[in-house]
Amino acid sequence: MKIETWGEEAGFTGTPARYWHRLEDGRIQCDLCPRDCKLHEGQRGACFVRARAGDALVLTTYGRSSGFCVDPIEKKPLNHFLPGSGILSFGTAGCNLACKFCQNWDISKTRDFDRLADQASPEAIARTAQELGCRSVAFTYNDPVIFAEYAMDVADACHERGVRTVAVTAGYMNEEPRRDFYAKMDAANVDLKAFTEAFYYKLTGAHLQPVLDTLRYIRHETSTWLEITTLLIPGKNDSPAEIAALSEWVARELGPDVPLHFTAFHPDFKMTDIPATPLATLENARRLAREAGLLHVYTGNVHDETGGTTCCSHCERPLIVRDWHDIRHYQVTGSGACPHCGTKLAGHFGAFEKMSGMRRFPVKVRGEGAR
Repeated sequence: MKIETWGEEAGFTGTPARYWHRLEDGRIQCDLCPRDCKLHEGQRGACFVRARAGDALVLTTYGRSSGFCVDPIEKKPLNHFLPGSGILSFGTAGCNLACKFCQNWDISKTRDFDRLADQASPEAIARTAQELGCRSVAFTYNDPVIFAEYAMDVADACHERGVRTVAVTAGYMNEEPRRDFYAKMDAANVDLKAFTEAFYYKLTGAHLQPVLDTLRYIRHETSTWLEITTLLIPGKNDSPAEIAALSEWVARELGPDVPLHFTAFHPDFKMTDIPATPLATLENARRLAREAGLLHVYTGNVHDETGGTTCCSHCERPLIVRDWHDIRHYQVTGSGACPHCGTKLAGHFGAFEKMSGMRRFPVKVRGEGAR
């Protein structure tokens, strides 16, 4: 990713950003993520949405969204956090990674801010979620790391109304903002895109270690519920050796009860010459991860009832049976335990309230507007 120069005539406007400092040579360095973008006047960072305006850094997309939808929470994917519930989801524009296989490239790679037509204050978003009966709000579609200030303000507004918050992210974030950000997130699904530095460098323009650091931090230093997703791309990160190494690391460093989702790639963006991931690859990955000691391993982006089912980690009886994102059978006690043997199921459960319809539908967030 490159830093883009637009010139002083660009007239950047936005909300003052956090996490930056001035350099001796007159540039401003953004400290939000490991890219450490160093900006002259008239430049945007690699994420495209954080820009230098005068002698300060601004977030140009505060209060602006590419749209709001109500999703089943299983689409995030989260299988152990309020299963069956509806979640109000939104994103903005831009991204701090350069994934050649991006499945949401029309949002994350857009340079057309006119698409960000939906404007909403944090308070309006929280109120809308509550009115729609959504138990949580998701920062998704593009990475919330790059609009952290907006996401954290939304999280504060949500928590005042008893609405929880979910980050769907690649986890590419520096230490100080990471600490502030996850103090406000109730759950996160982190994309662990591969388990080699070569993959990260060549196909995402980033590095593996900061993501591993984020995963360790969330798991061991916060109360944020964590699930992990790995998109398996044929010939790139789907070898049995790499899958086994990734799974063993998760089991050893994070714990066997962290849910791991293996999802299917489909040709998109700059990798249209690679075929979709076969179901057999996902099934084999699930087997290898379970052999590595992981208790809850799922498949996604394919029709696989077995790979979508949550079983008791002790007696192995099916407790939540899913057909795509629809829950067909639910048998978890109000305290989140197996009714057969009493074993506590890792995650956040409570009273089961199934979202009606289980299909994504767009909504409008109305209010006094964004600041």
